[in-house]
Amino acid sequence: MTEIRTPRLVLRRWTDDDLAPMAEINADPEVMRWVDDGSALSLEETAEAIERWEEEWDEEGFGLFAVELMASGELAGFVGLSVPEFLPEVMPAVEIGWRLGQHFWGQGYASEAAHAALEFALQDRGLDRVIGIVRPGNDASENVLRKLGMVPELDTTHPVHGFPLSVHSIDLTEFQA
Repeated sequence: MTEIRTPRLVLRRWTDDDLAPMAEINADPEVMRWVDDGSALSLEETAEAIERWEEEWDEEGFGLFAVELMASGELAGFVGLSVPEFLPEVMPAVEIGWRLGQHFWGQGYASEAAHAALEFALQDRGLDRVIGIVRPGNDASENVLRKLGMVPELDTTHPVHGFPLSVHSIDLTEFQA
């Protein structure tokens, strides 16, 4: 089982116990504001998403980690890697992404977890490049991308929803563990 420990977090594969807290995160309109069309997800949709994330682990050897607070065991959300098939113009690519519950915002958890996931991608999984896709105006996520050393590469438009997207990237030669 793949597990990464940071000073405050455990990044791990998903368990049945993660469904309810992740569904609560996905049901929060403020959390989902920048995701797809901004719609909250139901318990059933969250269960389907976790199943897809686990399938990606099995197929690709990477995926979205459940992020757990080491001190309390609480599920904070997810961070990890996925293939951004929804945006064909950047393919082939691997994207880093995250989603944390609102009460975990502003504490550096996203940056801490994302750095660990990026290191995993570039050093453990041997990827030579990782991208981050963000909607302009999502300042918190843009900050995390900057902290990771990612630089803007491409401005484009979401092929389904039509809103602007900014693609950032970093390659192995630019990454500093």
